[in-house]
Amino acid sequence: MTPQKIILPIIVVSQFCCTSLWFAGNGVMGDLVTTFGLSESAVGHLTSAVQFGFIIGTLVFAILSIADRFSPSKVFFLCAVLGAFVNLGVIWEGNGLSSILSFRFFTGFFLAGIYPVGMKIAADYYEEGLGKSLGYLVGALVVGTAFPHLLKEMTHAFSWKAVLMATSSLAILGGALMVGLVPDGPFRKPSQKIYWSAFLKVFQSSDFRSAAFGYFGHCWELYTFWAFVPIMLQTYGAIHQATTFNIPLLSFSIIAVGGLACVLGGYLAQTFGTKKVAFMALLLSCICCLISPLLFVQGSEVIFVAFLIFWGMVVIADSPLFSTLVAQNASPEIKGTALTIVNSIGFAITIVSIQLLNEMRIWTSSNMVYMILALGPILGLVALVHKKVTHG
Repeated sequence: MTPQKIILPIIVVSQFCCTSLWFAGNGVMGDLVTTFGLSESAVGHLTSAVQFGFIIGTLVFAILSIADRFSPSKVFFLCAVLGAFVNLGVIWEGNGLSSILSFRFFTGFFLAGIYPVGMKIAADYYEEGLGKSLGYLVGALVVGTAFPHLLKEMTHAFSWKAVLMATSSLAILGGALMVGLVPDGPFRKPSQKIYWSAFLKVFQSSDFRSAAFGYFGHCWELYTFWAFVPIMLQTYGAIHQATTFNIPLLSFSIIAVGGLACVLGGYLAQTFGTKKVAFMALLLSCICCLISPLLFVQGSEVIFVAFLIFWGMVVIADSPLFSTLVAQNASPEIKGTALTIVNSIGFAITIVSIQLLNEMRIWTSSNMVYMILALGPILGLVALVHKKVTHG
């Protein structure tokens, strides 16, 4: 029997290991473009393929109430193993854009059994202090997401294939840790049937809707920002040609620092309230979107990197807090399904945002395009202001 006090660290480590699959393609994007003759717009398409797979996966998991009907740890393990294998498919030498998109799609599909299911496992163990627990958990997701960029920086002596093999190996390790050491939690209320109406039922609560709409606004900005961090650095370097950035290392740092912000946000929420801290983080990231064009034209690379690091913190700090509000405002027997539904819709929004920014960058070279990312936070802030979310 695993001691209760180390359950959360195990969930966190497992989540980190498995979510490194998420941006594995982005971490080796330059090599994929060169090796398989892809166009420069592939960055948007490959990121969206993972998001689309995740959306379809979460819809299937939500409709079938997978996380509520079956042992979440076993679901997590199975999806980790399958995700690891399809991630390795990108190594296949006969790949073209369509096959790589397919492999990334299925990676996203199986991540639907990892990210929201990991949150469900945490919610089954921690009713009190859930915001802090999810802060650690989403923090692990963030570092896992950033990890391929660091691997790319560290593996100059190896081929890009080593990055994909390493992330797949980590995913299998994470799944094994979860299924071997984390039994079903004491607050789990297993569901015996499929709730076909769950998709509509959860949104009947105005408290739930407010929390969910805040999360949707956050999603509009988050993954698009992460996907375009290397491009922002590249763009600044092209404008200020004396600048020499280590783009993989900086990309890792800018994304990974958000993990620290998630943990910090969880602790701040215990003092100031979950809703207040989520609102403030969303407001600050909205401001970052709006002022971002100004940072490209100023000459200090230190200020530019510091700005991106700050943006990397506030863009994600509210994520575990919104998930906490969603979990707290959903019925216990469909908590896992509710988290999965909200994830599904949120990530559908990310595809629109990523593709829109991708297209806008083709139409214009202006860095004003990043201001479009403020649209989501503005709408999210309106949703939070118009309704007092409980537990906030």
